[in-house]
Amino acid sequence: MSLTLGSLFDGIGVFPLAASRQGITPVWASEIEKVPISITKRHFPDMLHLGDITKLKGSEIPPVHIITFGSPCQNLSTIGFREGLAGSKSGLFYHAIRIIKEMRCATNGIFPVIAVWENVAGAFSSNHRLDFKSVLESFTDSEIPMPDSGRWAKCGMVRGSVADICWRLLDAQYWGEPSLVQRRKRVFVVADFGGQRAAEILLKSRQLYPLPDTGTESRLSATGTSGISAAETGREIPVLCPFEERRMRSCAKSGDIPGFLRSFGRADDPFPTLLASDVTPFAFWYEDDPEDGCIRFVTETESERLMGLPEGWTKYGADGVEIRPLQRYKALGNAIALPCADYIMAGIYEVLADRAGKEE
Repeated sequence: MSLTLGSLFDGIGVFPLAASRQGITPVWASEIEKVPISITKRHFPDMLHLGDITKLKGSEIPPVHIITFGSPCQNLSTIGFREGLAGSKSGLFYHAIRIIKEMRCATNGIFPVIAVWENVAGAFSSNHRLDFKSVLESFTDSEIPMPDSGRWAKCGMVRGSVADICWRLLDAQYWGEPSLVQRRKRVFVVADFGGQRAAEILLKSRQLYPLPDTGTESRLSATGTSGISAAETGREIPVLCPFEERRMRSCAKSGDIPGFLRSFGRADDPFPTLLASDVTPFAFWYEDDPEDGCIRFVTETESERLMGLPEGWTKYGADGVEIRPLQRYKALGNAIALPCADYIMAGIYEVLADRAGKEE
């Protein structure tokens, strides 16, 4: 059986990329930003682009086994205004739920089999923690009680009337190769409409799929993990120390000296989360001469590496024209770390292919 995927709020096609690496065929995507659409079209020229999610009807688009969506996080993020799912951006979540229900109704409950939602960790706490409750209830069509503690655990599961649900907070710094060192916490929710396999998809230990070849010899890394000796380079090995720019500015404004000093990371610290609205600088100097170092920004290519993406993934659009750096930074800051998406797609392929094998 050939498994298929549809990607809502597609961005630069990370879910389709992870799916294709598992043998799952990306069929369509929905996105409204021109630059991400152009990037995705370049890599997936045969994938349909459906446009604005608010204008789609699940009963009229091609049915697929898997629907993924990382709905806008602006109103859920701890650095935003925290309007929650009532906000104009994050509230688009309900359009994805509508499309899933319309497709299931039109296909007599056959498609989609699996849905995956991704968002910022702030989804656990926005709107007095009621937004995440609403997310779970939207998938399950069931009343979900608040935890006795009043807080949502970093992973858990519920079984509703129409779906088996599992959620888990994944941090990109712990996934993929050791050279993927970005601190990027995201909530992933897996809904299984065809069985009780959500936990198997999201909690089961499995071997990680190798990251694409992205020029490992020049990846961002500290001296302890670079594996390159000074003799090989002909000079001292550069030490990279990430700066937490937002903490630095906040602590400087409030006069928090200890906090300000902590914003200067060590060479073995993970890089701060890449943001769509910002570029995070880091310190760079040669090993034996820190006073002669300098501060520079993470490049677009280094940002791709921090996301686990193939080098140059965002460099060109479908027309072959090179994309401007600020547009690449924004697209990458809104994206999903590939190793986390890989892990989930591997789990989905495992359970759906296993079911198909048994049916045959």
